[in-house]
Amino acid sequence: MQEQRYREGAIDPIRELAMQILGRVHEEGAYANVALMQALRGAHLTERDRRFLTELVYGSVKAGDTLDYMIQQYLRGDMKCVQPKVREILRLGIYQIFFMDRVPASAACNTAVELAKKYGRKGAAAFVNGVLRAAVRTPTRARVPRGRSARLLALREQHPQWMVAHWIDIYGYEAAEELCRCNNTEAPLTVRTNTLRISRDELLRQFDREGAEAVPSAWAPEGIRLITHGPLDALAPLRMGLCQVQDESSMLVAHILDPKPHMTVIDMCAAPGGKTTHIAQRMENKGRIFAFDVYERKIHRIAENAKRLGIDIIEARLHDARTIGEQFSVQADRVLVDVPCTGMGVLRRKPDARWNKRREDLRSLPVLQRQILESAAMTVKPGGIMVYSTCTMEPEENTVVVEEFLDMHPEFICEDAGAFLPGKKSSERMLQLMPSADGPDGFFIARMRRL
Repeated sequence: MQEQRYREGAIDPIRELAMQILGRVHEEGAYANVALMQALRGAHLTERDRRFLTELVYGSVKAGDTLDYMIQQYLRGDMKCVQPKVREILRLGIYQIFFMDRVPASAACNTAVELAKKYGRKGAAAFVNGVLRAAVRTPTRARVPRGRSARLLALREQHPQWMVAHWIDIYGYEAAEELCRCNNTEAPLTVRTNTLRISRDELLRQFDREGAEAVPSAWAPEGIRLITHGPLDALAPLRMGLCQVQDESSMLVAHILDPKPHMTVIDMCAAPGGKTTHIAQRMENKGRIFAFDVYERKIHRIAENAKRLGIDIIEARLHDARTIGEQFSVQADRVLVDVPCTGMGVLRRKPDARWNKRREDLRSLPVLQRQILESAAMTVKPGGIMVYSTCTMEPEENTVVVEEFLDMHPEFICEDAGAFLPGKKSSERMLQLMPSADGPDGFFIARMRRL
């Protein structure tokens, strides 16, 4: 029981660590997953404490503006005027009271007060105690009113208002609401079988022997969905290079690219190498793959993944994708253009991702995407295939970019991407997958042939 986590009048080290991590995220701009992992590596915690810390951090970060709105209902002044460390203490307290059923309200209040005594100015402890006790007594004050406005939907579903308004404009209110709710679900964990070493059926049996519950993916013939499992770094099939963590939508890219053994393939923005290594599998580890990225640390990750999976046809190189075309003109049979994007289709995978996006990204990123696509086109041989993909649903980054490219390049034609799906074929010219609860991520894939 959570009430056993603390002693009266003592600082709870887990909540204290959570407060420090939240401070790094909100005040220093740290990524929540990175800050949490760094903290976990430096602490000796039980598995129970690790789970509790993760829930406190990820839950509080994801709640974002909604949590601050709830706190504001119990304040006389502006939340922004509250001391930064005290703000984090309040966020943790309110999150526990309203979103963590197994945490007694008394535990949330008492531990918050002790933190305020240590980190707050004079009077901070009484202030925190007053706010949290009021929340316990009158929880309805924090309730977001019903209504169909973008602001109210954003508060109810813990999303930025601009993002919700944008989706309402594109998809309508009901679809926007469903998108938000999907983003608040836990993303399924899927792995791609390394078919160079093992069959999917045998890998399923291995997971069963490991005590993990695993089922075949309905989307990709190499895919396996892990229902229950232990720590990922403890799973032998991953350590042994028998599989690679990869979402089901992402696995479709290599199938639509359809590389063959002995081809020359270019992956323009390859890191961390999930799609690159899948392409190598489809080529039976025969041929040549140039895998580019603009960050040196990411190049190392591509090489590490390839080595773990037993792949030796990938040449990972440091290079700006916008200038690759000049050096590799008309050299590739297949080119993958998986461009940097807003990542709107994968928001559920990172708790702070939704709060790090800006409306301006929808204007600035397509400029970069067009530049990379133009560079990629220069590398394609006559008769060769170029696939453009993103992990977003935004038309500005997807269909608009591709249609503008095709208008300017009559030497390229768009083929039906749906005809190359590994499962049920379709006549979809460009494939747009929307994120769905208990389903794959949002993804866009277009396939173009050079005449």
